[in-house]
Amino acid sequence: MSAAEAITAARAAGVRLGIDEDALTLEAAAAPPPAVVELLSRHKAEIVALLRPAGDGWSALDWRTFFVERACIAAVHGALDPEARAFECCIVQWLNRNPARSPPGRCLGCGQAEHLHDLLLPFGTDQTGHAWLHSRCWPAWHAARKADAIAALAAMGIDQPRTHR
Repeated sequence: MSAAEAITAARAAGVRLGIDEDALTLEAAAAPPPAVVELLSRHKAEIVALLRPAGDGWSALDWRTFFVERACIAAVHGALDPEARAFECCIVQWLNRNPARSPPGRCLGCGQAEHLHDLLLPFGTDQTGHAWLHSRCWPAWHAARKADAIAALAAMGIDQPRTHR
């Protein structure tokens, strides 16, 4: 059984899980079954890692839940490949939650300044700040950002569907 399955078993037994530093905290109205306690004990480190929020405020469990929800929505709406659609949603969400910023006047892609015939364009939103890029630098920069998102998702156990590669 995996750490995610241990979390599911604990929740089914009425146990609310949390973390305090590196400790796994449990809350329940009644003592959980010994089998659930044993599972939680065996997978403690992985469970803590799944529950710990990253810099974007979401834990690996949040990301997995987001992926499953998006796959279910895509399946209900008749998508040919719900997992591929859900994975794309995860990439977009990761990019939105992990914005890239650069100082005005410098291209985040090549580091060069704006020129008369090579203007810098803002990518992003005012709330998160902009990544300033030359239009010619955007494709490579965006491909690298997408690769970062795919690597981050893989580290959380959300692998790229075979049909998406």
